[in-house]
Parts: sequence; structure tokens; C-alpha cells
Amino acid sequence: MEEKHKTFHRKKTFWVFFICFAVFLGLSGRLVWLMVCSSAYYSDAADELHQRERSIKAKRGRILDAAGNVLADNRTVCTVSVIHNQITDPDAVVRVLSEELSMDEEEVRRKVEKYSSMERIKSNVDKETGDAIRAHRLDGVKVDEDYKRYYPYGSLASRVLGFTGADNQGIVGLEVKYEEYLQGEPGTILTVTDARGIEVEEQGESRLEPVNGDDLYISLDLNIQQYAAQLAEQVMAAKEAESVSILVMKPDNGEILAMVNVPEFDLNDPFALPEGTDTQGLSEKEKQDLLNQMWRNPCVSDTYEPGSVFKTVTASAALEAGAVTMEDTFHCPGYVMVEDRRIRCHKVTGHGTQTFVEATMNSCNPAFVAVGLRLGAENFYRYFGQFDLLEKTGVDLPGEAGTIMHKEEDIGAVELATISFGQSFQVTPIRLAATVSSLINGGKTVVPHFGVKTADAAGNVTQQFAYPAGSGVVSEDTSEKLRYMLEQVVENGGGHNGYVEGYRVGGKTATSQTLPRGTGRYIASFLGFAPADDPKVLAMAIITNPQGTYYGGQVAAPVVRQLFENILPYLEDLDYNIQHAAEP
Repeated sequence: MEEKHKTFHRKKTFWVFFICFAVFLGLSGRLVWLMVCSSAYYSDAADELHQRERSIKAKRGRILDAAGNVLADNRTVCTVSVIHNQITDPDAVVRVLSEELSMDEEEVRRKVEKYSSMERIKSNVDKETGDAIRAHRLDGVKVDEDYKRYYPYGSLASRVLGFTGADNQGIVGLEVKYEEYLQGEPGTILTVTDARGIEVEEQGESRLEPVNGDDLYISLDLNIQQYAAQLAEQVMAAKEAESVSILVMKPDNGEILAMVNVPEFDLNDPFALPEGTDTQGLSEKEKQDLLNQMWRNPCVSDTYEPGSVFKTVTASAALEAGAVTMEDTFHCPGYVMVEDRRIRCHKVTGHGTQTFVEATMNSCNPAFVAVGLRLGAENFYRYFGQFDLLEKTGVDLPGEAGTIMHKEEDIGAVELATISFGQSFQVTPIRLAATVSSLINGGKTVVPHFGVKTADAAGNVTQQFAYPAGSGVVSEDTSEKLRYMLEQVVENGGGHNGYVEGYRVGGKTATSQTLPRGTGRYIASFLGFAPADDPKVLAMAIITNPQGTYYGGQVAAPVVRQLFENILPYLEDLDYNIQHAAEP
């Protein structure tokens, strides 16, 4: 019995020793693993506990016009922050920051007393104030230089350029479309602290410098944009219109020289609603909806019934298909019956017998209804596709809307008739301008655009943007005939108010109703181009709900005429090859 008891104790002692030895081996192995194999990881982790990281914002790339004028720039501002563990005199910090930043003392105190690794007090502080705070040398207060977007021309091209938010990221317009080129890469400031979070002064700071964003060069011309904006504001005031848009572009390559949408908004204060806006009782969502509408670019994001400007498309399709010749004649008694619908001409007494060229000059609805019916729904729809009318243009601005068009199977005789003179469907101004450009430039598709290139601070080109042109939209013969007819519209027809002495100008007027019909609201527009035989510049003016006289030929055509009178000589000086008309 005693021998069994001793054997039991020996076994127990052995197992206790074995377990202790195994635990020792395990702990030793773990210690070796931690000290040798994982030393780098835990060393880095220890460093992180003693390091504070602050971001350095990159300087955002500028936006410059075709001549190198700066349209969007940066101003140096400061971000003021506090580090709780490093503050030695909280009362002094609260007093100085509330005074210098013009902030409520209790609000500052809440942030100063909040236990966090770093608490931002205020951003976008002007540099003078930041320097004044820095001069107090308050422990735990950090003043880091930052950048704030600045627009030298205020509201100019506001719906094109767009703006940035508090984080300096693009929100709308070109600012957001070219964000990847403009934003740059932020840097960091690293400081070393002790176990209490107090900065170790002798360790100093280490910096990873930011990489600044690239500058964006665009095709917009400051002088043309300013003059177009001036004209738009004048006609808006004179006609008490709701809005006015003016678009100027090169029809041969799609470069946009100006895009005006008045009323514009202040790019340096983009969240301020227009003066006189009643915001009493509005919810935050309703206020945001008003802001979204204010920022919206009608040339790109809004569709409208184009009216008689669309007759350029109908004429091109019919000429290309051989459904009509320039010498064909049409009789206009002042109306035309299509099934059970009476479609009036704007001249109630009618135009009588006229050639197709004269019908275009007269903007005669019955004649174009006859042309559309000759063409047929299937052919017409095929040309919609060939002319890219059913596709977005791909313009380099956000929020482009698409064409609202009948389905082919839903186009009956009445729909075909109304489409032929620009009613019962909707299109964006930029889409119509791009399509007409391809019809008058010899049949090349163009992509409307602003972006030309990006470059670094030293001026080295980092990206050259390309917009390949297609071909075969229409034949050169059709394009030449269309240019001739549209020149006749300006020389001797309804677009005579678009005539510019000394230059050959082609164009087409339009007067369309807004939807729903019967409200007495109209849109007056005119599309013109010069020189008529070799177009180098195209312009559209669209005036929404002008009071009094509302016809495109009387309201919109004079706007384009005044625009051309001023910019055609200017473009000649820039070697745009804008030829004068031949002397008689």
C-alpha cells in the first residue's frame, strides 16, 4: 500500500514538472516570437503610440482659360486645432481662441476640454488671424496652413466652373469633373509625444510634403464669356425673362468658348440663395432643392422643345435622303391638316407657293410638315440616330440630360408632323448645338468640351485631352446646301436680325412654347454661325419666358448679332480665319 502511494506521488510530481516545463517552453517561445520575429511590428506600434499625425492639404490645381487667365485659384487659410493632453493653460486657450476667432466662449471651451487626440476648433481661418494665434505660443494649440478655393471673377461662369466644399473637394461643374487632376495628394506632419501625450520638443517634427494638384487649362475664353454674360443680363432685364442662356463653341472641334446661364451665383459664397428668396418656414430639404436648382446648368441638364431651330435637322435629313431638293415647291395657305389636327403656320395668311429654300427662310411649318411626311417615320428615326440626337454628347460637365423622344413605333402622322418643326419632344441646348455643328461642318461629329490639358506648377503638360471626331453624319454636299439655306435665312429671311455687316452669317430662329401648353410662356431662341461658308464659331441664345414680344427673330437673334459684332473681330485677331464677306 505504501509502495503504491509513493508511486502515485512520483507520477504526480512528474506531471506537475512536465506541465510547468511545457508552460515555461511555451512562454519562452512566445517571448522569443515577440522579441525576435515580431519586434518590427511592436516597435512600429510603440512608435505610433508616441506619434501624432496631422494632415497637410495639397494645393488644389488652378483652372485657367484659353489665354491663361486664372478663373479658379487658392488662398492660404489656416486650420486651428487643440491637443487636449498638451494644453497647460486651458483658460488662456479658451480666451485667446474665442477672441481671435470671434467664436462663442462656451463653444470653444467644450472643444478645448474634450478629451481627444486632436480637436478642430475652426477651419478656413484667414492667414492673418492664424498668425496672430500662433504668436501667442499657447501649449496644445496647433495652427496649420491650408488652402481655400478663390474665384477672382465672382459669379462668372459659375455653373460651368462649379465650386469646392469645406474639404476642398469639387462639388459641381468642372471642379468635380476634373477632381482627379485638380485635387493633388495630401501630406502629413508627425510629432513625437511621451506617455502622457506631451510633445517631445527635442524630437521636433517630421513632414511628408503634399503633392499639389495639376492646373486645368480649358477652352473657355474670358473675354467672350464676360461679353456674353453682359448681353444675357441686359436682355434678361429688358425682357423681364426668367433666365437666359448663351452658348458659344467651335463647330469644327467642339471647344466651348463661352457658356452663360443667368442668373448666375457667387462662386465665393455658393450656399447663399439669391437675394429676395423667402426661406421662412422651409425645411432643410427644401432649401437644398433651391440650392441644387441654383447650381444646375440649363445648357447641359435641362431639356426644352427646340422649335424651328430643329428645322435644320429636318432639312438635313430630307436632303441627305433625297426626299427633297432645294428647288422643290410647297404651297402654304396658312395651315395644314394632318389627320384630324389643324397645324397653323406663324403667318396666318400663308406663304403661298415657295421653294424649299424660301420655306426655310420663311420658317414655314406646313412646308416642313410636308417634308417630314415625305421622309417618313422610319427614315426620320434612322437619321435621329445618325445625327446622334438620341445620345448624350459626352460634354465634360456633370448632370447631362438625354433627349426625350417618342419611340419609333409611337410616331404616327401627327407626331411626325410636329417633330418636323421642333415640337412634341425635348432636347438639351448642348445636344442641339453639337448636332447642328456636325451638319454645318461637313458631317463630322464633335464632342462639346472645355478640358484642353493639365499641367504641373512648372508648366509641364501632364495630360492632353483628346476628343476624336467622327465622320459621315451627312455628305459634304448636304452640309454645303444647308449652310447656303441658313445664310439665306439671315440675309433675306426671318433671321435678318442676326445679320452682321461685313461677315457672312448663317442661322435659324425659333419660338417654342413651354410645357404645359396654354400658359402663355414661350422660349425665344436663335442659333447662328460664321463664316457661313466655313463655320469657325457657333452661338446659341435661349431666352425663357420673355415678356412682351417673344419671337426668336426679334428677341434672340439681336443678342447673337451683338455678340458676333464684338467677338468676330476679336477672333480674327486670334487668327481664327473669320473671313469678311466679299465686297460687292
